Amino acid sequence: MRASTPSLARRFLRLKAVKPLLFALCLLPIASLFWRGWTNDLGPNPEQTVIWTTGLWALRLLLLTLAITPLRKFTGWAELARFRRMFGLFVFFYAALHFTAWLGLVNGFSVDMALRDIAKHPFVLAGMTALALMTPLALTSTNGMIKRLGAKRWQRLHRLVYGVGVVAVFHFWWGKLAKNNTASPTVYALILALLLVLRLWWAWRAAQARRAQARQSQTAEGQGNNQGNSRSLA
Repeated sequence: MRASTPSLARRFLRLKAVKPLLFALCLLPIASLFWRGWTNDLGPNPEQTVIWTTGLWALRLLLLTLAITPLRKFTGWAELARFRRMFGLFVFFYAALHFTAWLGLVNGFSVDMALRDIAKHPFVLAGMTALALMTPLALTSTNGMIKRLGAKRWQRLHRLVYGVGVVAVFHFWWGKLAKNNTASPTVYALILALLLVLRLWWAWRAAQARRAQARQSQTAEGQGNNQGNSRSLA
């Protein structure tokens, strides 16, 4: 039987040039910030422009990373999985820039000023929590770390990404709440909620399938024992 011909989209995703292209696209936000800074086009509050832009792209790329598995399941494009690690590392990259911009541009890398800022704006602590949760995920993203940890432990650790998503959206929403502008964070929260509900649904279905398979195995084993007992009595 002849294998079906891959779709045009799948053939495109298999091209070696696609990953470098996506890598370059992920760098566009930071390149844009550098260009805007060079041309003095960061607006009346350049520090806030840098902070908000890096934070927003960290969140967008996080949601994109979480969307890879649902997209793969719905489309059947298994090739999408090879971009997930790269997107995840870019999430950490932009989140680290976001934190560094807040610490350096707003607080002059002063711990005392940073602590006072956290007391004044508690939503900052939520953002720091999300970054802290992301750090072990970034550090264990290599093939070598997967081998050292073992696939199961690595998978359990990387489920932290769901918590990162919740905390990051909360950080964004809380920050916008202070400005009475929660429309945009609500959209991101709904996207995250959809992605998490899909995962919970698939996990529930997988658990149901395992239970059904276990029951079938027990039934088959019981029938086999009964047949064996019947033969021995005969």
